[in-house]
Amino acid sequence: AAGESLLMRAYEEACGARGLAVAQVLLSRADLADRARVNNARAALSALLDARAVPVLNENDSVSVEEIKFGDNDQLSALVAPLVDAELLVLLSDIPGLLDAEGERVPEVRDITNEAMRLVRSGKSAEGTGGMASKLEAARLATLTGAQVVIADARARDVLDRVLAGDDVGTWFVAPEKRISAKRAWIAFTLRPRGALVLDPGAARAVTEKGKSVLSVGVLGVRGDFRAGDAVRLLSHEGVELGRGLSRLAVEAATRVAGTKASAPVTPKAGGGKVASKPDDDRDVLVHRDELVVFAKASAVG
Repeated sequence: AAGESLLMRAYEEACGARGLAVAQVLLSRADLADRARVNNARAALSALLDARAVPVLNENDSVSVEEIKFGDNDQLSALVAPLVDAELLVLLSDIPGLLDAEGERVPEVRDITNEAMRLVRSGKSAEGTGGMASKLEAARLATLTGAQVVIADARARDVLDRVLAGDDVGTWFVAPEKRISAKRAWIAFTLRPRGALVLDPGAARAVTEKGKSVLSVGVLGVRGDFRAGDAVRLLSHEGVELGRGLSRLAVEAATRVAGTKASAPVTPKAGGGKVASKPDDDRDVLVHRDELVVFAKASAVG
């Protein structure tokens, strides 16, 4: 709490010398986990930028507890990037970028999961809570939501000018052509999963390869303690996380219907007789396809 005023004064002096106003914005993960509050944050940041003020964001540490902490500013910056439709996210550290096994800088990465994660070392920068693994996770999130990401050395002269000029500095993480929506990013990365649904192989393929919803009949097991509307992890029968989504049922109800299909009650038919309603209606859906994000293909598991 005491350090925030010193930090803001430094930003005020630096930006004021260039005729720019600054505005402090303190956030906790709880602010971004609630849709109404996240929309308020989006509107506030948009208004500040329209007024040509520079928002200075930080975690609201004085009210944050472990369960709702971002963890570090790498994660915070990646979660804020889609709120302002950022085209570029620059993560500064005390290293020249992502390093390969020989300690050489990797200039460009197009597939973070396959190219970058295997190069991560256990060491962290000398200060702060974020290491390279955290920066790569932040880069993965930001690129999925459409921002290009650069990890570079904060000590390098004119590093931001050089990044903006397109110079070969740091490691450039290329955003894929297809981005996920802000809502899906919110589901996948902002919300804390409260439980998990274990899918059988057929359901896993349907969800990850065909874009289908999670149906009760394809659920092998239910874990955790969640309510309707909470985020849950979608797991293969081998325990691999395939994606995340919003559960339509609380854990007790999800457990009761797991592995079953909703009954097809009969309804009166005009002129006599009865007709059954469709058995694959919304009552079978535990996680709707519009409210889930796929991380891995079922065919790639194992």
